[in-house]
Amino acid sequence: MGKGLFSAKSIQNQLFWSTFMSVLAVVSYAQEVINTNTHRLEQVADGVYFATGTGDIYTMSNALIIERDEDIVIVDSHITPAAGRALLDSIRIVSDKPVTTMINSHFHYDHSNGTPAFGEGLEIIGHQVTYDKLTGDPENEHTYQSSLRRFDSTVARLENELSNVTDSDERRQIQNQLDYWKRHVEAQSEIVFTPPTQTLRDKMTLYRGGREIQLHYFGRAHTGGDLAIYLPDEKIVFTGDMMLGGISYMGDGYVTEWADTLQGLKGLDIELILPGHGPRITDIERISFVQAYYTDLTEEIRRLKDLGYSAEEASARADLRQHEQTLGVRQLGANLEAVQRMYDIWDGLIQ
Repeated sequence: MGKGLFSAKSIQNQLFWSTFMSVLAVVSYAQEVINTNTHRLEQVADGVYFATGTGDIYTMSNALIIERDEDIVIVDSHITPAAGRALLDSIRIVSDKPVTTMINSHFHYDHSNGTPAFGEGLEIIGHQVTYDKLTGDPENEHTYQSSLRRFDSTVARLENELSNVTDSDERRQIQNQLDYWKRHVEAQSEIVFTPPTQTLRDKMTLYRGGREIQLHYFGRAHTGGDLAIYLPDEKIVFTGDMMLGGISYMGDGYVTEWADTLQGLKGLDIELILPGHGPRITDIERISFVQAYYTDLTEEIRRLKDLGYSAEEASARADLRQHEQTLGVRQLGANLEAVQRMYDIWDGLIQ
């Protein structure tokens, strides 16, 4: 529907048009939801689907499916090739077009390790930092290794619980959980770390197949190479983990730079944020809430460090409870891994 169909000769008409477009935007974001065996595909615009796992297979991260005239672009591939195959099967429910292009929002295993499921000849686009990480020593990245330990620990815990339970219903539930996690652990054997075939440092725009897709790098945040994938016509942005509904994992982050990076995101004309984890975000003001937390965390940890406290002590003493109303921070303290990383960066141990 063209804007020219409405006259803007009066304030009343202008107000009508503004209200009409707001309602239209809400309607457009309330389109079809398709449930597959493994995914919930939420149609957020014509030919654009926000893919979230249903729990039948361990996907961990979200993905974005963008249909063009002749092909499909996806953003992120989940945590294992098995999860990637499940995503591909779900894509086939909405389109039979080939998946030709994948965009890595960042290098983390839970967003990039499903890539081999999409076959050879795939164009993979990511930031230069993502390429460097995935061609360096990705198997020994501490974030990945900590996840493997956590998965093994979960299996061991469930095996122990199973050996100590007698109730048949409870035993069946634990067995189902154990089988689920064992399948996920076994899926790690398929992983082949797959770097981008094309990289960018600041910005790239894909013009093809009736779709404009912008890739923006605004600075370091969740990792050193986070990308925002922006659809300007639809006013939708996929943010990976640099902008979630709350506080992101900071173990590979640059907390002191994070708020400035998010300021760049606010420069886009956005009506819908699709994060790498969790549900979609329509309250764009949440960017400011998250910025404020990282700014206050930086100031609080710097203050405690200057007073001579160790990272462990600063982690326990940090008071960010002023963010209770916006981000649900109710307890004293901050994440130790994040605090230790901040100390290491300030001490010159991490670049």
